[in-house]
Amino acid sequence: MSDLQELTNEFMQDAEFKKEYEALQPERDITMSLIQARKEAGLTQEELSKKTGISQADISRLENGTRNPSLALLNRIAEAVNATLRIEFVPNKRVAK
Repeated sequence: MSDLQELTNEFMQDAEFKKEYEALQPERDITMSLIQARKEAGLTQEELSKKTGISQADISRLENGTRNPSLALLNRIAEAVNATLRIEFVPNKRVAK
């Protein structure tokens, strides 16, 4: 296990930290999906930039999670990587009573 994973596991014992960490999961999911889609399309950030008209710096910010994309921007990226954008609501797990 990596030092980062060990540290994360330690912090996850704190209820407030865990709540905030889990609240950011959708943003991490988008970031990871963007990176994965670009790589599966065999594109560099620069190549994706040329195909979408989005600056390479902004693509980097999207992939680093420092910029939140609009749906229109996500659709441009999806088209460039020959993919379909899908956003879904997943029910939370219910605790047995």
